[in-house]
Amino acid sequence: MGHVRLTDFWRRMGEAFGSHAQSLAELHVFSELGNRTPLQALEAGESAKDVWRAVCEAMEVPAAKR
Repeated sequence: MGHVRLTDFWRRMGEAFGSHAQSLAELHVFSELGNRTPLQALEAGESAKDVWRAVCEAMEVPAAKR
């Protein structure tokens, strides 16, 4: 997957989840992120790459969209 910048994170979220990307990032709590939302994890300093990886695992994003 390589380095994921914040802009890449949001682009990938949009591609994977469409119009639900923002609400998923703001409202969905992931155990993979320490029981935080992706937005909380990013604000806490987690790398966009690690947050994206956690979202992919939890939401079973197909490899082609990762």
